[in-house]
Amino acid sequence: MKLPIGKLDSEILQKIIFDNIIYKRSEVTTGAGIGEDCAVLDFGELECVVSTDPITASIADIGRLSVHISCNDIASNGVQPVAILLTVLLPEGTTEEDIATIMKQAAKAAAACEVQIAGGHTEITRAVNQPVICSTAFGRAIKGGSQSAKTMQEGDLIYVTKKLALEGTGIIAGEHGKELVAGSILTEAETAEAHAMLDSVSVVREGVIAGKIGTHGMHDITEGGVLGAVWEMCSISGCGCLLYEEKMPLSDITKKLATHYGFNPLRMISSGSMLILAEPAGAKAMEEAMRDAGIELTCIGEITKKGDTPKLRRTTGEIEEIAPPSADEIYSVV
Repeated sequence: MKLPIGKLDSEILQKIIFDNIIYKRSEVTTGAGIGEDCAVLDFGELECVVSTDPITASIADIGRLSVHISCNDIASNGVQPVAILLTVLLPEGTTEEDIATIMKQAAKAAAACEVQIAGGHTEITRAVNQPVICSTAFGRAIKGGSQSAKTMQEGDLIYVTKKLALEGTGIIAGEHGKELVAGSILTEAETAEAHAMLDSVSVVREGVIAGKIGTHGMHDITEGGVLGAVWEMCSISGCGCLLYEEKMPLSDITKKLATHYGFNPLRMISSGSMLILAEPAGAKAMEEAMRDAGIELTCIGEITKKGDTPKLRRTTGEIEEIAPPSADEIYSVV
């Protein structure tokens, strides 16, 4: 069976990836699983938090996105990333200038995240027809200090930071900006604003802030969008949820692009927005901390009891079940 472009869906991941992982070690306290952003390794008094991700959908901003995507995953455990490895695969015809641009982007993003590029691998290969970067980030925490959605419980509030579909909006503007302006879909100023959204794709600050307060789990909203991220987190705990469409924070530019291209922004890659679960007793502290840090925080729903299915209440009042994540909406545009 041929598979669609994008991340493997949850059923296939479980059947042909996770179910084939046979050998286990006691040092791996959190391993591969649906909705798990990071692996956690027991290093005695400390634990090592590790995450790896590729960048395949964007060419113009691949250097900086490759750093942010993995560092964001570390931050979703409430941990500061400390080091990152980059494996860079480049097609025939790549120039020294191309590589320099990618490296300068990555170095600037790493400095912003306060993470060191500690190594990796770079090569020109016929195996790819456009640049591909796989990044692996490392963080550390006091043993037991990582945040986990396994602690999710009924009544928890579901928050997101900043706007949804930030990354997808920025990628589309970077790849199709000229035609969007030519077609009067966006103005030049709006296109520039959209592309600048890629400057906000890091969630390290909010992840570390939320980790200090304490959460019942966090998730960097990447492929599959906010609906996919919430579904994955619910699958970890077995709880359900109820989200409210009218509360979803979307920019006017994202709405224009969604109307033009016909994509669902709630299923659009959204690096730059962190999904945070907070118990009601800690909600005020979370809101105040984010406000003090100048980070937009929006409550979009709540967790329901174990055995429930994740649900979305549309602006029409209709309630529908949230389907598992599949190919991201970005691939319908880029």
